[in-house]
Amino acid sequence: MWQKCKELQDELVKMRRELHQIPEIGDILPETRAYVEAKLNEYGIPFVENTHDSGLIATIEGGKPGKTIALRADMDALPIQEENDVDYKSKKDGAMHACGHDTHMTMLLGAAKVLNENKANINGTVKLFFQTNEEGSRGAERMVNDGCMEGVDAVFGTHIGCILSNEIPSGTVIAVPGCCMASFDKFVIKVKGVGCHGSTPEKGVDPVNIAAHIIINLQEIIAREIAATRPAVCTIGMINAGFAYNVIPSEVTIEGTIRALEEEVRQELAKRIGEISKSTAEAFRGSVDYEMIWGAPPVVNDDEMAKLAADCARDVVGADKVIDHIPAPNMGGEDFAYYLMKKPGAFMFLSSANHDKHTDVPHHNPKFNVDEDVLWEGSAVFVRIVDKFLNNK
Repeated sequence: MWQKCKELQDELVKMRRELHQIPEIGDILPETRAYVEAKLNEYGIPFVENTHDSGLIATIEGGKPGKTIALRADMDALPIQEENDVDYKSKKDGAMHACGHDTHMTMLLGAAKVLNENKANINGTVKLFFQTNEEGSRGAERMVNDGCMEGVDAVFGTHIGCILSNEIPSGTVIAVPGCCMASFDKFVIKVKGVGCHGSTPEKGVDPVNIAAHIIINLQEIIAREIAATRPAVCTIGMINAGFAYNVIPSEVTIEGTIRALEEEVRQELAKRIGEISKSTAEAFRGSVDYEMIWGAPPVVNDDEMAKLAADCARDVVGADKVIDHIPAPNMGGEDFAYYLMKKPGAFMFLSSANHDKHTDVPHHNPKFNVDEDVLWEGSAVFVRIVDKFLNNK
């Protein structure tokens, strides 16, 4: 069945380029959803729209009863101005599919078309999740809370690009057991002082100075409190302070992210950031308001489902282009973790890194692009997984 995906390659490229031109950010993606719905209607696949965002769930009922498998694609883009000089460049200022979600939708739609055309030979049900706001880590959790995983026996997803390494050849599928990606969360620290003139700092409480000490002190958590054998990251990505060179402001905002492979480490990082920030501020007569904005837990693949995915990928791309073990998980995060917390499944990676085609640029970069030759492979792996999971073929 999966071989039929090869015949869709030109259609998949066209679809991907059309989606690439209409990127939308966050939860409400009217143009994107309309595009996906038009394709599902064209294929004759029924769907139900989410009530809280632009996501939707399509369902393919097989010819005979059986288990239920779910396949997921994320839909949202990023607030990035595209710099690629291509004729399918984003038509929206300040928005770009710089993480490959346009291809994720494309590959799932391709798989959906083939599966629906062959549904008489499917023993069971296929659910297709088209999810919003992966970048904000809210889409999957919302889908799960709305009951999308009810009745599902296994769930699979994939991510295109060069997340693990841009040295992995294009067309390589990575499906590994256990933890494959870290948790990802955001923290906000508002440092409060007393503003005054820069010439008389003794009359105020300098939050810039406090913020500087907090930033240095937070690195102590990774350096001296978390074992080196338990990977963790604490990164400050944004600092906002001041409005004039000779004025000490009243407040400084620090924003950053934490990453961990274990929930225990994740919770410890969150706890210690708050404690260190508060005590450091108090030592310099200031105070802080601290907020941890929880994103998603670590992505943990089921061993059996990861093996199934790797075996299916070998059928499609060949054994020499499948990686089923990696030295260490990637410290990037993915809200696909919420699905895996409910049911067994696997999150895969599909490399599209091609040096000659300049598709080896990192994700979230204004020049990010993909090797479109791999699109049919992504669809085919999905189809092969469905066939093997539901039909044992």
